[in-house]
Amino acid sequence: MERNHTMIQFFEWHLEADANHWKRLKETATEFKNRGIGAVWIPPATKGMSAEDTGYAPYDLYDLGEFDQKGSVATKYGAKKELLDAIKVCHDHGIHIYADVVMNHKAGADDTEVFQVIEVDPNDRTKEVSGPFDIEGWTKFTFPNRDNTYSSFKWGFEYFNGTDFDAMENRTGVFRIIGDNKNWSHEVDDEFSNYDYLMFANIDYNHPEVQEEIIRWGKWFADTLHCNGFRLDAMKHINHDFIKLFAEQIAQHCGDDFYFVGEFWKHDLEACQQFLEQVDYHIDLFDVALHDKLHTASKSGNDFDLTTIFDDTLVQSHPLQAVTFVDNHDTQPGEALESWVEDWFKQSAYSLILLRKDGYPCIFYGDYFGIGGENPIEPKQEAINPILYARYHKAYGVQEDYFDHPNTIGWVRSGKPEIERSGCAVVISNGDAGEKRMCAGENRAGEIWVDLTGTRDEHICIEEDGFAAFPVNGGSVSVWALPQVDVES
Repeated sequence: MERNHTMIQFFEWHLEADANHWKRLKETATEFKNRGIGAVWIPPATKGMSAEDTGYAPYDLYDLGEFDQKGSVATKYGAKKELLDAIKVCHDHGIHIYADVVMNHKAGADDTEVFQVIEVDPNDRTKEVSGPFDIEGWTKFTFPNRDNTYSSFKWGFEYFNGTDFDAMENRTGVFRIIGDNKNWSHEVDDEFSNYDYLMFANIDYNHPEVQEEIIRWGKWFADTLHCNGFRLDAMKHINHDFIKLFAEQIAQHCGDDFYFVGEFWKHDLEACQQFLEQVDYHIDLFDVALHDKLHTASKSGNDFDLTTIFDDTLVQSHPLQAVTFVDNHDTQPGEALESWVEDWFKQSAYSLILLRKDGYPCIFYGDYFGIGGENPIEPKQEAINPILYARYHKAYGVQEDYFDHPNTIGWVRSGKPEIERSGCAVVISNGDAGEKRMCAGENRAGEIWVDLTGTRDEHICIEEDGFAAFPVNGGSVSVWALPQVDVES
C-alpha cells in the first residue's frame, strides 16, 4: 500500500547566504527518506538581484547559478551543478522536487529606459493621480554575461505594465506604464481595487510575446531541473487566465503527473474556491484559512473552540486541492505576513495537518531546523518527529472524529491491514488535562497502546468493545498507538 505523502519547505528567510544550501539538501536526503518525507519544495533557484537575495527578487530566470551576474556565479543557495546533484540524490531516494517559480516581476535591471507612465493611487490602483509623463525606469534586462545562452529574449519597458521607481526624479510611487493595449490585468485580486502590481518591474501578461517567453522558460526550467512540480509564487497578482494556460502547457510538456501548488494568499475561502474553478483545478492551493485558524488558536488558548478548527477552511471544502501548513517563510516572525503559531500549540498544529486523512501537509524548514538571523528560533524536531513517525507508520484507515468538547478534541484512524500495526488515536487539549473516550475498534481489544509523543507514560489497554479512555495533558497533544514492539499494561 502507498504510504502517506508529506512535503517539506526546505528554506526560511534567514538562511546564511553561504551558497551551501544545495549541498545541505543533498546531505539531508537520506534523513528525509527515513522520516517519510516524499517531496521537497526548494527555494527559488534562479539568479536574484544580489548574491544574498532569497530568490523572490528575480533577475535572470535562465541563470541557475552558472553565470557571473549580480556579483557572483552561484545564487544564495549554491551553484547549478550542486543543485542538479542534490536533485538527483533526492530522486535516488524516491523524493520528489517542487521548484519555486517566481514570475510576477523582475528586479535588478541592467539599465534604465525613458518611457511614459501614469501615476496611480497606491491604495486604489484604478485611480489615476496624474496625467501622462516621462520617467526613467529600471526596466532594461539584457543579461550581458549570459550572452544569449538558453534564450536571446531581452526585456524592455514594453514587456512590463508597472514599476515603482523614477530614477529621473529619484522618487517612488506606483507608475502604470502607457502603451498599446497596456493596462493592469483584470484577472487578478481586487485588493487596492486591482492588485496586478506588487513590486519592482511588473510583468505584463497581456503581452503575447511575454506569454510565449515565460511558457518557453517554464518548459526549459522543468527539463533542466528534472523536477516533479512547481510551486507558483504570488498567483493572486498574475493574470489568472495566463496561470491556467501556463499550468496546462507545462503539464502537456512534462506529463499529467507534474504537480502544481500555488500561493494564493487569501483568507476568504470563497475567493480560493473561485480561483480553483478558474484554473480548472489544475493547481492545488496552500490552505491559508487553516493557517489563520492555527495561529488564532495558538494566540487564544482555551478561549478558542477547537471543534471549529476546520470550519471555513480549504481542506474541509476541497480536501484534494488543499496543501496544509502550520507556518512558512512569510509567516515567520518579522516577515510580511507574520502570523507565527506559538510554540505551545506547535505540536498540536502539526498533528492537525499530519495525522488526518485530508490535505497534503507541508512542514516548514524554520520549524524543523530552526530560524537564523538576529532573533534566532530553536528547531522543534523533537516535537515534530513523533508526529512524522505517526503519519508514516500509523495514520491510515477510516477516520472517526470526536469533536464534542470546545477544549478537548480527538479522532481515531482505524489503520490498514497492509501496514502492520497501523492505526492511532489523537487527543488535543488547549485547556486543562483531560481524556477522550474513543473507539479504536473491537478488533483492537486487548492491545496495549502508548503515547508516541512521550508526553504520557501510561499504557492504555483497549477494552472488549474497542473503546478506551485516551488521556492528554493540558495544552498538549497525545498520539496513542500500538508500539512497534508489544508492551505490557
